[in-house]
Amino acid sequence: MKNEVLPYAPDAWVDEKKTTIGYEISFAKYFYKPVEQRKMSDIIAELSALEQEANNMMLEIVREIK
Repeated sequence: MKNEVLPYAPDAWVDEKKTTIGYEISFAKYFYKPVEQRKMSDIIAELSALEQEANNMMLEIVREIK
């Protein structure tokens, strides 16, 4: 407190009744690296392709059953 805070805020004080031992590390704050989101048009195109592939598989299954 004396070395790190008081030189910048000389009127700072500590309420000793609220002082606790321990600390919390915010992993999201220090380690999170945001990933750029995919474009909606790319997602829709991929879903359409997967849907078409699934439809083709179903057609093959139905043809084999007959």
